[in-house]
Amino acid sequence: MTMTKTFDPNSIDTILDKTIATVTESKEQIFEIGEQSREEFEKLSNELKEIKEAVLETIHRADVLETRARLARARLAEVSKHFERYGEQEIKQAYESASEFQVQLISTREKESALRQRRDDIERRLLNLKETVERAEMLVSQISVVLSYLDSDLRKVGEMVKNAKEKQDFGLQIIEAQEEERGRVSREIHDGPAQMLANVLLRSELIEKIYATQGVDQARGELKNLRQMVKDALTEVRRIIYDLRPMALDDLGLLPTLEKYLRNLSNSTGIDIQLKSFGNERRLPTKLEVATYRLIQESVQNACKHAEADEIQVKVEFQQNLSILVRDNGIGFDSSQKKDQSFGLVGMKERVELLKGTMKIDTTPGKGTLIFIQIPLSEQEAWK
Repeated sequence: MTMTKTFDPNSIDTILDKTIATVTESKEQIFEIGEQSREEFEKLSNELKEIKEAVLETIHRADVLETRARLARARLAEVSKHFERYGEQEIKQAYESASEFQVQLISTREKESALRQRRDDIERRLLNLKETVERAEMLVSQISVVLSYLDSDLRKVGEMVKNAKEKQDFGLQIIEAQEEERGRVSREIHDGPAQMLANVLLRSELIEKIYATQGVDQARGELKNLRQMVKDALTEVRRIIYDLRPMALDDLGLLPTLEKYLRNLSNSTGIDIQLKSFGNERRLPTKLEVATYRLIQESVQNACKHAEADEIQVKVEFQQNLSILVRDNGIGFDSSQKKDQSFGLVGMKERVELLKGTMKIDTTPGKGTLIFIQIPLSEQEAWK
């Protein structure tokens, strides 16, 4: 009698719970390492500033002592050459003065050397700490994405996996979704925080030069601008983190999730955002619902950020094709010129092309922007 080993979906949930707990703990540890490294970086930066000032003071003191020691040696040589002209007290004073200045000069030079060595050590340590902080931030971001997939899509593995073939297909779909999501996140990071952090680095170097040439007051003014840039970068990073796939898509579907998102966005921005749907409204394949949500999200966010619009219309029509229209009454732009939002538009076009759809942009400076997307449903729903 052949016994068939049954598959228990609950075992996957148990494994996932343990995995999520382990990964979450690792994320917290990495975050703590990053914070500790950042605190040490700030502490060493302050110490480096003090040491550089001390080096300059020591060099100045050494120069003064060098001059005095040289005069003392000259005086000693004069006394030694004409010994008979000077009294015992003058001779003794010349020897003691030359010896004292020489001892002070040697001590100051040793202090200068030690300060220079400490300065070089701190600069090397700062480079290592900076790299540690950057790696920690990158790992935390990557782990956040991993946790999102572990705690959402993979929860349904027990229901979806029924045989070896289904396991294989499901794994391939997850890999594809991961790569698409990584591409989107990388584009947003490139277009937002990466550019901002590059500007922060350049501005920090400028502040150092301003401090050296124009003084503390000018440098303090530049620091205020630098803080604002860091705050903007942090805001953008948080937006990207919170902008991961909404769980409501799985439970409620495309239109209810869109309605909630647009309502919240309208409340936070004060922009009048209207959503209308037409045709045979229905649930679509998960991949298509996620893609449609992202396309509308990107279009609306571009309008909120760059268009200076006070009204945005979003229309979704379910026919043979899924039609999406996003129109704003903002300032528009010259599509032949590269704009801040151009990188996002390129990502949208890539996503539409992957779905074998078409995307058109109609915009003129001063006359708003219209984005029209059509995606064929027959092929998308065939593998639903």
